Amino acid sequence: MAKHILVKTKVEAEQLKGRLDKGEDFAALARKFSLCPSKKRGGDLGEIYPGQLVKSVEQVIAKKPLHQVHGPVKSQFGFHLIVTYFRN
Repeated sequence: MAKHILVKTKVEAEQLKGRLDKGEDFAALARKFSLCPSKKRGGDLGEIYPGQLVKSVEQVIAKKPLHQVHGPVKSQFGFHLIVTYFRN
């Protein structure tokens, strides 16, 4: 399971990451600021299968440490902040 926040600029992503580092709730910030439809679920991406997401995001979900906010991660959609809770 992973959650993400998608914003247009790296600056926005960095500002949100700073807020997360200070303890603000990931889901609340996703609902307020994310451009992705997943914002309705607090950024929850649901079950993720290989090839379902853009490569840069999939790599973070598959390889980076769990329970940490990673990013900003650039994709053609903008900049992502990603946290992975467990892998299948």
